[in-house]
Amino acid sequence: MPIFNDPKTVYGLIGYPLTHSFSIDYFNHKFHAEEINAEYINFEIEDIGDLMEIIAEQPHLNGLNVTSPYKEQVLPYMTRLDETAQVVGAVNVIKFVRNEKDNHLELHGYNSDVMGFLRSMEPLLNENRNRAMILGTGGASKAVAHAFKQLGVEVTIISRHKSAETVVYEEITKAMVNAHKIIINATPLGKYPDVDKCPDFPYRFLTKEHLCYDLVYNPEETLFMKKSKQNGAEVKNGLEMLLLQAFESYSIWTK
Repeated sequence: MPIFNDPKTVYGLIGYPLTHSFSIDYFNHKFHAEEINAEYINFEIEDIGDLMEIIAEQPHLNGLNVTSPYKEQVLPYMTRLDETAQVVGAVNVIKFVRNEKDNHLELHGYNSDVMGFLRSMEPLLNENRNRAMILGTGGASKAVAHAFKQLGVEVTIISRHKSAETVVYEEITKAMVNAHKIIINATPLGKYPDVDKCPDFPYRFLTKEHLCYDLVYNPEETLFMKKSKQNGAEVKNGLEMLLLQAFESYSIWTK
């Protein structure tokens, strides 16, 4: 292992809570294996206002991932948004761009969730899986909806609160579930350590033709997945999406 004289480049993750996250292990293993002089740190913050304090305390910080609940709250702090982040209205990757002359810092916001989900979902589609229900309305839900739009999959958004754009859980019927062969859990329900929680979805209407995809990846099998599988559905967790978006994140930071 080489000896590095220069200070380590710092990358990290902001969110709350972060006990569920695998990103720190993934990136630090990558840095060690590829002999990259960098470190990945979890910054668990209870308020998005703490972001500027992190930046002030970390002069070698070059990039951040953003997870719930801050993918939308972080938008006002961005100097610039790429096209996907603008359309989705959520950021999960921040690239730090410094002007060498005056050291002025710009924060450029990106969304790698869209590409990560799209690449993970595309092989699972078939002629019957052309309509999807997305459970949840946060930043992850918006990224999934945008990816489905690119894939030509019609989307219905399910929320706890009624609006012109959403259906509430109580309104879900057997006919609706039958018409939507893809069900996505884009809520944090079931995420470690709250593993005994899941969306209030009518799992009894699921069939073997359904795909139930949980964006949560810790635990490996969520309660949403267990209930879906018990009713015959194919299930998948969000680990592959995480890895694909993490790879895209590092590409954004270093390109």
